Amino acid sequence: MKKRRPPEPVSRPPRRARPDPRKRLALVVGVLALAATGLVARAVDLQVVHQAFLQQQGDARFLREVEIPVSRGAIYDRNGVPLAVSTPMLSLWANPEQLLQHGERIPELARALGVNATDLTRKLQKRGDREFVYLRRLMPPEAAKAVLALDIPGVNAQREYKRYYPDGAATAHVLGFTNIDDRGQEGLELAYDGWLAGKPGEKRVIRDRLGRVVENVEQIRAPVPGHDLVLSIDSRIQYLAYSALSEAVLKRHAASGSMVVMDPRNGEILAMVNVPSYNPNDLDSSNAGQRRNRAVTDVTEPGSTMKPFTITTALESGKWTPTTPIDTSPGWFVIDGHTVRDDSNNGLIDLSHVITYSSNVGASKISLTLTPQQMSGVLHQFGFGASTGSGFPGEVSGYIPPSRSWGDFVKATIAFGYGLNVTALQLADAYSAIADGGVRHTPTFIKGDDNPGVRVEPRKISDEVMAMLRTVVSPEGTAPQAAIADYTVAGKTGTAHLAIAGGYSRNRYAALFCGIVPADNPRLVGVVIIRDAGGNGGEYFGGLVSAPVFSEVMGGALRLLDIPPDNVQQWYAGGAVTPAPPAPPANAVAATRTRRGATP
Repeated sequence: MKKRRPPEPVSRPPRRARPDPRKRLALVVGVLALAATGLVARAVDLQVVHQAFLQQQGDARFLREVEIPVSRGAIYDRNGVPLAVSTPMLSLWANPEQLLQHGERIPELARALGVNATDLTRKLQKRGDREFVYLRRLMPPEAAKAVLALDIPGVNAQREYKRYYPDGAATAHVLGFTNIDDRGQEGLELAYDGWLAGKPGEKRVIRDRLGRVVENVEQIRAPVPGHDLVLSIDSRIQYLAYSALSEAVLKRHAASGSMVVMDPRNGEILAMVNVPSYNPNDLDSSNAGQRRNRAVTDVTEPGSTMKPFTITTALESGKWTPTTPIDTSPGWFVIDGHTVRDDSNNGLIDLSHVITYSSNVGASKISLTLTPQQMSGVLHQFGFGASTGSGFPGEVSGYIPPSRSWGDFVKATIAFGYGLNVTALQLADAYSAIADGGVRHTPTFIKGDDNPGVRVEPRKISDEVMAMLRTVVSPEGTAPQAAIADYTVAGKTGTAHLAIAGGYSRNRYAALFCGIVPADNPRLVGVVIIRDAGGNGGEYFGGLVSAPVFSEVMGGALRLLDIPPDNVQQWYAGGAVTPAPPAPPANAVAATRTRRGATP
């Protein structure tokens, strides 16, 4: 029997030592402590070390300083009628980056705005690095809210103001207009922009990622609303003048016309109109020529409207009186090889009738007795050759040649209104000085402006000149069509060839009339200039073209201002009342010209 071999021993792996619980706990605590230390260090870094930088970056993304818009001051006429007001509107804007992230909504937005979707996308892409871009400015609130109701990401609105002019073209040249940012660009809107505009405020706000204001943080600067402006303009007379002038320019096939109405007692401008005009509520439909205020920017040779100032110089010299005779035969006169003509031979007349018949020969002969310094001095005293001081932007000063260059022929031509340039406002200013007894007031567009005036002519001489001007508006004078029933009228006609390159046009004229009413107690002065009158062979004399406009406008103005008549001659017999005779008929001018050969 075999012996069994004993089994070989089985090898076993060494027995692992069990982890020490205390060491495991220490490890866990160490890891947690390290993490906590890292968090604390990061918190210190964020809250202390880089706090200012991070706050700045956060603010840059959500904290904004925005403008608080203010309303521009309103403009009123002298009776409180609004001429210019600012209406609240909404302007839509977008964050290009955010809106482009939702490109599928852009066609919908384009349809709501009425623009091409491709053009809108291109605009947003071009400004993709910005946070703000206008989509449309100055929309009516209802239309803008309809777009906002689409809830398109990145599209927002802000309040702005748009200027509105109730009287449109009638007051356009005086008021001017503002740009899209409501800042004055022309006219009184520009002249008084600092007064009207006010100062926008500023506040700090928090906006969310959609650009919406979620919190007002603080007000940085308080808004200062614009101040209102009350003008000397009477909107009733303004409209009356614009309507009558428009009709006359159209009827006479003229290129343009201007009219100014002033109060001679204080220089307040009651009306200033030009034709052609424009609609300041729709600037895109006008051009620069239509927007020019021709009453202060366009000059013309004034023709015979200068003769009263020649007469004033003659009377001031002491060499002449209203009854001094002067021979105008045979109706023409040669000076330095140049011929001065009247329409016909007026014969032997006195100084007063030089005005009545508007004699160029008489005015020329008077000028030969005066020095250039005397004539130039009087013209400058009455404001010619310099700005009137009205403060209207772009006003020109006109032109009077230096007196040292005046020869006899220059003196003669200036005596009857050639060789110098004036504006309609300068003429109104000068005739207002005559009307106010020789006191000249600086023209002003502001009601109640303190304007004491300066004496430029002795009262005695102004009274004598006024008496002469009254004869012009009579059947014997050159402007019976300027007469106004129940009122005395003084005035002077003027007709001047228009200057062209190399000389004067033979068939293009400026027709002028300057008038004063009531002549016994002057309250209004009106100047009418119609340029390039007589197209297609029509009438062009100042007494036929401009005088009727003066009569229509000033007759209406006298009634509107409730100025009492001064020419209602009545007598009483047995209780009966007989009124004064009516104004001369419309054809009296033609009859007078045939009889006397007067030159307007």
